[in-house]
Amino acid sequence: MALPDIINHQDFLLTIHTNDEKLIKNALPGVHIYPLMLDSENGVWVLRVLFEPGTVLPKHFHTGVVHLYTLSGSWHYTEYPDDVQKAGSYLFEPGGSIHQFQVPEENTEVTDTFMVVMGSNINFDPDGNYMNIMDAGWIEQVMLAAAKEQGFEPKYIKPKSLYGFNK
Repeated sequence: MALPDIINHQDFLLTIHTNDEKLIKNALPGVHIYPLMLDSENGVWVLRVLFEPGTVLPKHFHTGVVHLYTLSGSWHYTEYPDDVQKAGSYLFEPGGSIHQFQVPEENTEVTDTFMVVMGSNINFDPDGNYMNIMDAGWIEQVMLAAAKEQGFEPKYIKPKSLYGFNK
């Protein structure tokens, strides 16, 4: 069998070296991100996210699946306080799941995670009232505003007619 014709020729590899990139601090309070790939057309967001001790995100409903790998530190869902996700943990979340992310205040280090999210998070306040929808487009706008305030433009992969960098 012969090699297939090249469909998407690449002149270079689309690689983000997070250790060489600037961290966007406090994109949300206590949430620092390295954007990796944001695809608002297909509803996919890929991020490396660092969470400060004591960070609690709003309760949210997932419209799609999530792959979440914990690199360091620990966290749990308030609904599952005894199921602590720690360094080396991989969590698969099916679409339709509802939960609230929390990093224990007693953590002595930042919790470092890698996530691939498909779809949106529909966020709710503590009383269960709708707050907002967080998706790739929303994250991109919040992240770009935070980076601009910090004096830089982040590098990340963003689809165009073919995948490429945002610049």
